[in-house]
Amino acid sequence: MKKRLLLSETIFVSSMLFGLFFGAGNLIFPVLMGQEAGMNVWPASIGFLITGVGLPLLAVAALGMTRCDGLFELGKRVGTAYSLFFTCALYLTIGPFFAIPRCATVSFTIGVSPILGGESALWLFIFSVLFFAAVLWFSLHPSGILTWVGKILNPLFLVFLAILMIRSFITPMGSASGIEPMGGYIAAALPTGFFEGYNTMDALAGLAFGIIVVTVIKNLGVEEGAPVAANTIISGFFSCLLMGVIYVLMAMLGAQSRNVMEACGNGGEALAKIAEYYFGTYGAFLLAIMVTVACLKTAVGLVTSCSETFVGMFKGTLGPKAWTYIFTGISFVLANLGLNQIIEFSIPVLVFLYPLAMVLILLALSEKIFAGSSLVYKATIYCTLPVAICDFINALPIENFLQSIAQSVINFLPLGNLGFAWCIPALAGFAVSLVVEKCRRV
Repeated sequence: MKKRLLLSETIFVSSMLFGLFFGAGNLIFPVLMGQEAGMNVWPASIGFLITGVGLPLLAVAALGMTRCDGLFELGKRVGTAYSLFFTCALYLTIGPFFAIPRCATVSFTIGVSPILGGESALWLFIFSVLFFAAVLWFSLHPSGILTWVGKILNPLFLVFLAILMIRSFITPMGSASGIEPMGGYIAAALPTGFFEGYNTMDALAGLAFGIIVVTVIKNLGVEEGAPVAANTIISGFFSCLLMGVIYVLMAMLGAQSRNVMEACGNGGEALAKIAEYYFGTYGAFLLAIMVTVACLKTAVGLVTSCSETFVGMFKGTLGPKAWTYIFTGISFVLANLGLNQIIEFSIPVLVFLYPLAMVLILLALSEKIFAGSSLVYKATIYCTLPVAICDFINALPIENFLQSIAQSVINFLPLGNLGFAWCIPALAGFAVSLVVEKCRRV
């Protein structure tokens, strides 16, 4: 039986995985992080790479090693009800609630907004009507656009992006060493970069789409669990290496841009201004087309994936076309909130989901230690959950009376001041349940 993919097959799988991960958030957040981190761009980038590159790779590997058919099956190790809740929350986050609307607003911010000379709610509405009309049509007839865009237009976008980055380092805007950092990047650049990496949503996407990679590897002839996991990690490494290089270069580009411009309100605005600085109106227009096409492809893929997932989870209710209409409609409505608002409201959800996702990934990778015991899964996740809820409440942009209670809980726990209040409860739940499980087996 085949144990290893050929080099050409590894390149194919790596390219496919890169295409799955690389979307709107991968473009805008490294640039904004660089602008805000300034001279502290390197430690910030290290933190960003952990959550933006390392965790997605581990997520894909976890699905490969556990031989699960998807996130819903992996989540059942905790319990069916929890798995249903977590799978729905994750797919809605990387789908119609945040990631899909963000695709439209990033395209608008980079493409239309600079031409108009500023944000316009009316033009955002008109653009989003056209954008989501295209998304709906292609989602209902996906085969042609996904192949054509994936093989031709998205590579062209990456070529243009490479030209932009090469030009920026041949004729830099200045050195990042003299740029004062802002906000959390002043005293805690690495942890701040770590949490900024949440915004890419790639670790969540790794749990959602990892099964696609595993299936492709199996179809290429590698069928046993350990070789599948090994080839998944190898393919994922090359894909994530490319993403990591792009992240670092774009973060440096953002830091250098502070020599000629103020920090922008969001990464889409920053990227548009940088493109216009180097290539003028023509370059900004070309970047706008490429970004819109890339985001369109991502949105179509996300709508299709979410629809198929919900059809599978809620069998006998709605068909794929009905879910496609629902998810496209929700995305259209939320896109008209604007990019800043989408990012603002996504942060509480992400700080809630990421600890649960990280714990699930680590449990899946280490389940040989506890023989995949349901007790260990449940204890560790349910010790993490209350703290994740406190993080969610505390991060809400709307003030409420529960925030003081949540903040007190976070302050009481070790590492709470760094945003890792969930770590000790998770470790405690894991350790106690592991001892109980070992005693059971004696």
